[in-house]
Amino acid sequence: MESFLGQDVWILVRIAAAMLLGGVLGIERELGKHAAGLRTHMLIAGAAALIVGLGDVIAEHFSDQQYRELLRVDPVRLIEAVVAAVGFVGAGAILRSSHDDHVRGLTTASSLLMAAAIGIAAGLGNYVLAIGASLLCVIVLAVFRRIEARMGTQ
Repeated sequence: MESFLGQDVWILVRIAAAMLLGGVLGIERELGKHAAGLRTHMLIAGAAALIVGLGDVIAEHFSDQQYRELLRVDPVRLIEAVVAAVGFVGAGAILRSSHDDHVRGLTTASSLLMAAAIGIAAGLGNYVLAIGASLLCVIVLAVFRRIEARMGTQ
């Protein structure tokens, strides 16, 4: 029981890190008054980290059972599930105008996908990768928005 508790705490630490880093993206989106903001990005990143962490829990839970020979844990499938779920959320953020070909929400949908990827990295314990990706995203979202505004392409 003690090892399970330790594993749970470690997964919660990873979820908290993912949510914090997802929140960095969410703050930038919130400041720009976009549909998906702080809480959405935090929850997407945290959910991704939890799903990845649950892979270890599932494998350990069923390893002592009589049907452990049948168990095949594929972490790639967990990541595929996260990406598919975020695809549905991202699709809800994308709007197309009925009057012209103007599409809104693509950057928000993309930032949600990045929040999920950052959550996966944090869920796997790859904090340097998760932090680096978060910083790169903020640069793309904040700095390049100003560059686009100066170029008049926004």
